[in-house]
Amino acid sequence: MTAKRALEIAAAGGHNVLMIGPPGSGKTMLARRITTILPPMVRQEALEVTKIYSVAGLFKSPDMITSRPFRSPHHTVSQAGMIGGGSVPRPGEVTLSHNGVLFLDELPEFPRTVLEVLRQPLEDGEVHISRVNAALSYPAKFMLIAAMNPCPCGFSTDSEKQCTCSPNEIRRYIKRISGPLLDRIDLHVHVPRPNYSELTASLPAERSEQIAERVATARKTQIERLQQFAISCNAQMGHKHLKATCYLTNEAQNILKQAFTKMNLSARSYDRIIKVARTIADLSHSEKIDVTHVSEAISFRNHLQIL
Repeated sequence: MTAKRALEIAAAGGHNVLMIGPPGSGKTMLARRITTILPPMVRQEALEVTKIYSVAGLFKSPDMITSRPFRSPHHTVSQAGMIGGGSVPRPGEVTLSHNGVLFLDELPEFPRTVLEVLRQPLEDGEVHISRVNAALSYPAKFMLIAAMNPCPCGFSTDSEKQCTCSPNEIRRYIKRISGPLLDRIDLHVHVPRPNYSELTASLPAERSEQIAERVATARKTQIERLQQFAISCNAQMGHKHLKATCYLTNEAQNILKQAFTKMNLSARSYDRIIKVARTIADLSHSEKIDVTHVSEAISFRNHLQIL
């Protein structure tokens, strides 16, 4: 299943994901299961999360928080609720998701102003709040998992139900998500509605523990490679880190060059494809990034533009 593969890659490299599919296709269920395949927090991460929840008044236990946060705010959340602030500044959802997952269901239903404030923390891993008497910074290194329908009625890509939306309605719906925000989401994946045979299949599905083991191994590889830069996963790499750690074969470079021209990619998209390809290579225990790794990374880009 393509969506499960995308979430495995996301968990392995700390990447952001956008799932697109009709109602009932399992997007929310998949998002809520991602914490079961993420590697456990190390002590420093647990301390950071515990401090954040203590400052926010959401933690009273004498023990540390050891489970990765999973936050799922409603689409009526305010800008201050998402990013933090208020008359008495408090951490927002992006900070409460630090070292964990921020899940935004029905992404286009969130106010445009709320979505746009995500751009800075997605890029920098922290938020800055300025007030008359003080300037505050909160950590915000999180995985963004977003889900949306392909159109207002939800059925433009459904093989069973007829879409009732006009092309203009679909276009306006998709345009609610800005290009710069979409550019910061590494993996775009279609989630089709499961058919009857898939729901009743007798073959056992792969267990979360098996996927989690592959994810943990890939993360360990990344920690060893990136510890010299004081970062821990591929999603946190900047352009200079890519040059130092990501070796592409000639064939991989050629297909990436073709995609860059054909898909009119931005420099940010170019870097993010390489980051995802690096994670796919890590899952394959490959030091080099070859054409199969780059091809799969490219397949997860710009799906909204082809609806």
